[in-house]
Amino acid sequence: MVIVAAVDRSERAPKIVEEAHKLGEAFDESVEVIHVLTRSKFVDLERTSVNDTGSSIPTNDILEIAEDLAQEVIDQSSADDATPVGLLGDPADEVVNYAEDNDASYLVIAGRKRSPVGKALFGSVVQSVMLNSDVPVVSVRSE
Repeated sequence: MVIVAAVDRSERAPKIVEEAHKLGEAFDESVEVIHVLTRSKFVDLERTSVNDTGSSIPTNDILEIAEDLAQEVIDQSSADDATPVGLLGDPADEVVNYAEDNDASYLVIAGRKRSPVGKALFGSVVQSVMLNSDVPVVSVRSE
């Protein structure tokens, strides 16, 4: 089993990894830090690549970019033994599927403060993950 930490590029991301690391040590499990690039970000990168080089970016390169972003967060934490993972797609779906497919013991995430109207209008990845995951979810409080 594994502890999965789902991170974005926010300031709270290292705190998510720290919490996952604590759980990993407590339960003697490895930690995998995942970062999901959205399809819209993929399209932006693809467009930039085609404009700059005349060729598209292979999907494996996009996954490596997402993995590098996860590694950056690991480097900002004390969890130097965590494994970075890059994914592509809808963040909520990818996080839930990854945790379930990899038999995660816990899924560690952090939300941002939003009004109920903001959640209704823009959706909430954290809310979707918490409602749809069969894996226990640990939500790290934002300060």
